Amino acid sequence: MRIALPNGLTENLSWPALRGRAVQWGGWLNDNDPVYKAARRPGRLEIGAGVGAILLIAAVVIFLALFNWNWLRGPIGRWASAKYDREVAIQGDLDVNLFSWTPSATVNGLKFGGPTWAREKDTANVEKIEASVRLRKLFAGQIEIPRLAITRPDVTLIADKTGRQSWELEPDKPATGSPARLPVINQLLITEGHVTLDEQKRGMTLDATVTARDAVGAQDDQAGFLLDGRGALNGAPLTLRIEGGAFVNIRRDTPYHFTADLRGSRSHLAADGSVTRPFDLGRFQATLTLEGQDLADLYTLTGIATPNTPPYRLSGALSRDDALWTFNDFSGRVGASDLSGDLKVGKVNDRMRVEAQLVSRRLDLDDMLAIFGARTRTTAAGDTTTVSSGVPGKLLPDAPLQVERLRAMDGSLTYRAQSVKANDLDIRQVNLGAELENGILNLAPVSFNFNRGELNGTARINAQKDTPYSTIDFRLAGYPLESIIPAANGSVPLSGRALGRARLEGPGASIHDFAGASKGSLSLVVPQGQMRAAFAELLGINASAGLRKLLSGDESTTEIRCAVADFNVSGGVARAQTLTIDTGVVLAKGTGTINLGAETFALRIDGETKKPRLLRVWAPITVAGGFTSPRIGVDVGQVVAQGGLAAALGAVISPIGALFAFVDPGLAKDANCGALIASAR
Repeated sequence: MRIALPNGLTENLSWPALRGRAVQWGGWLNDNDPVYKAARRPGRLEIGAGVGAILLIAAVVIFLALFNWNWLRGPIGRWASAKYDREVAIQGDLDVNLFSWTPSATVNGLKFGGPTWAREKDTANVEKIEASVRLRKLFAGQIEIPRLAITRPDVTLIADKTGRQSWELEPDKPATGSPARLPVINQLLITEGHVTLDEQKRGMTLDATVTARDAVGAQDDQAGFLLDGRGALNGAPLTLRIEGGAFVNIRRDTPYHFTADLRGSRSHLAADGSVTRPFDLGRFQATLTLEGQDLADLYTLTGIATPNTPPYRLSGALSRDDALWTFNDFSGRVGASDLSGDLKVGKVNDRMRVEAQLVSRRLDLDDMLAIFGARTRTTAAGDTTTVSSGVPGKLLPDAPLQVERLRAMDGSLTYRAQSVKANDLDIRQVNLGAELENGILNLAPVSFNFNRGELNGTARINAQKDTPYSTIDFRLAGYPLESIIPAANGSVPLSGRALGRARLEGPGASIHDFAGASKGSLSLVVPQGQMRAAFAELLGINASAGLRKLLSGDESTTEIRCAVADFNVSGGVARAQTLTIDTGVVLAKGTGTINLGAETFALRIDGETKKPRLLRVWAPITVAGGFTSPRIGVDVGQVVAQGGLAAALGAVISPIGALFAFVDPGLAKDANCGALIASAR
């Protein structure tokens, strides 16, 4: 044998040599150790101490063997009642067996009352609890329960509108947010369990049965864990079903498989996964599928504020790591649009924080309009069609912002639509970013890319008060006019690039309310462009030339020198500060208002021709009516004397005429386009 010696030396010893060394050490111990000497040759004192120790151990063993554990029911109940400020009592027998490698205890008739504010209902009443513990693990500082059997537990969980929870034993302690971590239970049995939940803040009730049983035979398909509940959520039906395998031979390093199915609030959540470390509820993984009529409905189930959407179906990998939840690599559809991305939910400074990165390969613009409150419906083919703003005859949505939901969490979001389904505005890509902090939502960027041109801006919504206050600043750059006025018979009647800016702020719970109370400015500029000569002639009311060119299909064009519309907004009413359109043959100037709250036009446009014409009508153009159905006409009072020519022209002139003024026989000079553009904000 090779042994180590001091200073790193080693020595090879045979078994006889080793025995010799042991004898030498034993001799030294016998000659020099007083304890060893006393043990080999005890005196009266040592003998008395030994006998006393044996008698004390025997007395303790006999006492424990004969002790009536029911004597401790009262003291235990009083101690627990004082500690947890509620009535705790053991109303039946208490039996303890300590003389085993797996000591056990049986508690009959355990009552756990409710807190002071919920005394009328006990938190738990259990007919019988049987539990054992593995002594060897306990000496090593670990708790392992070979068997836990619970008979007829009746549990009532109440959460009031202020957030107090009846099952919180020490409510004055700071909440850690950490889930329950139970010791390893090798075998868990629950017989005829019953759980009721009353969550008053969300209007949620649940009445569930709970069982956990072993297989009776090889053909027993009822073995395992089952929680099956029925209830209501805001008056609508709610169901919950959780299933798992039997709790037999459970090991900490072996994942425990489960399935869960939750239906309620027009939503369906289904999970198939496993608890990675059994009885450590802070860690699990699952495949989650969720579907429903509106993502906003999930708030009542999850507490996460999500926007209004059309019907959806999403599936991805759900995992939990202590207080951090992730929903990664999910994909599916929202309305007629695809959606994929990653979602993370955690806590920062005791506040829920949500971070999301979302992508759509192809976006249906109607689905995005639903986020802003537009009402949608789903066709039989699965397509989503925007129905209305929610108010007949109105364009701006009136759906109120749920400010209490924004105040309940913080977070960040990025969203990108790589392409957009063909739409009237010719939007090709969308890029959005959002930051929510303490009830203040900042949207930046808000970017829409068109076939040509783009709209970029920012928005800020302060939801710290019941009525939010919003600020927006959007810039339009290079938007093609031909996207507004489509081609007719292969000919584009109007072309050019539009520049614009909208700066508004004001209170309002919905887009409609915000517009109706806003202040700021609206500006639109067309630096240059082209239009069909036939329309230009009609704008100057040269009926002889304009009608002839229009009816003959003349495709020639004339110049748009510039067009500027600048409005000052106050109290939701936009008043024209500058409204000028300069073409090759007509210079037009306008006045009037646009009521953003009532969604109506009240504009008057007067024009001056730049060239003398043989046949003209001298009258202002009017734009009136609502945003959804504007009326374009001629001031009848000024054309009566000129016969029925205006009526004839009204049947021929395209709605593009609303954009330009016509009608004064005087010769006009070119508008000062540079100054007009500079003055537009």
